Amino acid sequence: MPEVIKIEGGHTLEGEVTISSAKNATVALIPATVLAHGPVTIVGVPQIADVESLTKILNLLGVQVEARSSDHLIIDPTNIQNIDLVDDAVTKLRASYYFMGALLGRFGRVCMKMPGGCYLGPRPIDLHLKGFEALGAKVTYDKACYTIEAKELKGAKIFLDIASVGATINIMMAAVYAKGRTTIENAAKEPEIIDVATLLNKMGAHIRGAGTNVITIDGVDKLMGCFHEIIPDRIEAGTFLVIAAACAKKMVIKNIIPQHLDALTSKLQEMGVDMDIDVDRITIRHTDKLVATDVTTRPYPGFATDLQQPLTTLMTQAHGESKVVETIYVERFKHCGELQRMGADIEVSTGSASIKGPSSLFGTKVVATDLRCGAAMLVAGLLAEGVTEIHDVYHIDRGYAEIDQKLKNLGAVIWRETIE
Repeated sequence: MPEVIKIEGGHTLEGEVTISSAKNATVALIPATVLAHGPVTIVGVPQIADVESLTKILNLLGVQVEARSSDHLIIDPTNIQNIDLVDDAVTKLRASYYFMGALLGRFGRVCMKMPGGCYLGPRPIDLHLKGFEALGAKVTYDKACYTIEAKELKGAKIFLDIASVGATINIMMAAVYAKGRTTIENAAKEPEIIDVATLLNKMGAHIRGAGTNVITIDGVDKLMGCFHEIIPDRIEAGTFLVIAAACAKKMVIKNIIPQHLDALTSKLQEMGVDMDIDVDRITIRHTDKLVATDVTTRPYPGFATDLQQPLTTLMTQAHGESKVVETIYVERFKHCGELQRMGADIEVSTGSASIKGPSSLFGTKVVATDLRCGAAMLVAGLLAEGVTEIHDVYHIDRGYAEIDQKLKNLGAVIWRETIE
């Protein structure tokens, strides 16, 4: 039975919240473990639906997964079998495509269905496939399945037309066992890429330059198991910074790496948000008047596309006209239609939105059309007068661990109901 989240708005939040580990790192780290010839222990695994889907795929491959505690996984790929991944679990999340690079690297062959995930407009995987072909693999597509195989993977110089996070990680994973040296130029620089490279290096890979635009991978013969702790989730941290700016008297957001959030915190400061930035936490206090600002999404270290949706909700409360320009996923404005239904004054055109504020928001039925739209609806529900009912909350559960409980602990009035 589907669930809805209901929020009674207008309550002031106060207290501390501890941020979970990074979803966007976790969904790549779990597939990366199949490259090891021995057990890999991952600590800090967030309680999100994507982890369940990835665990199911590991089980299909004959990989043993043991949960030692709620956030502690031991993944043992010793008896892995490279079966064709045609199960529905593959189509449930986009990150299943990381098994392409991992299994191609380990076995020289992978066959799997087209991955799924949130629809944010065209999200082609041609850069991943071109990278695999550059390493010597042949790609065929038949009956909605990709087969990628190579007698031997050989190091190559690969230039990415777009600095894609997924392609950078996938090529890196395929290249760890390739003969010779692989160079990825115009590589993405996101912190999650550094985290995956750190795990692979702990296993015995030779990867240099992760976090810069040139990554070098020298192929090795064998990777072994290791212990790894996941970095904090900068997008969840950013979402809570926005929530704090929207409706907190005082909130302390803990377990964060502030430099990962520089693009957001500078925009919040432009808007007039009162904050103190510490080594691993940020404190936000209530601001009487927010000022409009403009944001253009860019690859890291620019403003994250994943944070423009929750920030748009905050912009409805700012004095003046704010503008969001989306350069990564130009169709990522479905949240604007939902906010309009709640009373927001927003005008959407191709790849951009103008938000006039401040607007009074009113509780109504809305839909979480994708994961970060769900975050925008949570912020809106906390601000709105009356009760907001959010549908398709499975999108929210894919990326935010125990979000209801974290908000309740801060004083939000939020609950779930099952609907017919």
